Amino acid sequence: MGGGLLQLSGTWYMKATASDKEIPGVDLKSMSVTPVTITNLEGGNLQVEYTALIAGRCHKMNTVLEKTDVPIKYTAFGGTQELYIVPSIVEDHFIFYWIHNIQGDHFRIAKLLGRDPDVHQEALEGFQNAVRAGGLNTESILIPRQSGVTYIYKLLVKDYDIFYSEWTLFER
Repeated sequence: MGGGLLQLSGTWYMKATASDKEIPGVDLKSMSVTPVTITNLEGGNLQVEYTALIAGRCHKMNTVLEKTDVPIKYTAFGGTQELYIVPSIVEDHFIFYWIHNIQGDHFRIAKLLGRDPDVHQEALEGFQNAVRAGGLNTESILIPRQSGVTYIYKLLVKDYDIFYSEWTLFER
């Protein structure tokens, strides 16, 4: 396994996000996110999972990032998306810089992830500089509300398994 892969595996918290365009039908200002889980896969690929509560609806995100020859670069969805993972100036923080090409429409998203849910001012300032350097508008930076875990309950009712989930929210 390559250099930085081991330090990416585990639980991360999305501290901030910025984009160059609005996503149609999505109000990111009301976004709440669960911790992000990153898992190392064979060949240096990564699996990224989290759930976002956007406009009252849960959206489970599960993406496999495919390793490229460039150490900080990954691709997803058959190469239609590129992701650059860059260490922040603050320890245990990374900037994920996505370049999307969906149906001929290009847009870019930057996300600041850290190992703990606390907001670090120095990390936010570094993210703001990275957003500016990446050509994004710093006024588009949003700090999503951190959500706790989604608890899954299993009930056995007359030979049927019934599953339901419940959000535990906390604000940071």
